[in-house]
Amino acid sequence: MAVRIRLSRIGATKQPAYRVVVMDSRSARDSRAIETLGHYNPRTEPVEFAVDAEKVKKWLAEGALPSDTVSRLLQNAGLLPKVARKTTTAPRAVSAK
Repeated sequence: MAVRIRLSRIGATKQPAYRVVVMDSRSARDSRAIETLGHYNPRTEPVEFAVDAEKVKKWLAEGALPSDTVSRLLQNAGLLPKVARKTTTAPRAVSAK
């Protein structure tokens, strides 16, 4: 079973908030989670992100892979090492003379 740490949406229409959960990667976004690790609210200023660090480390040690968004959030929280992000630039337009 491929296990992922990802976000599950909660909140009213146009007022999203998210739970950080551990789920089977094949399950739907809002289906039953194996375990809830914390929450993320992007609508507050500053952004609210709270997780149980011990649970996160346990699941990462067991082989759970974080989604791209959760990975970025965990890096900002200091739970994952910073990784150099690839930046892609559009090719320059060559002017015809």
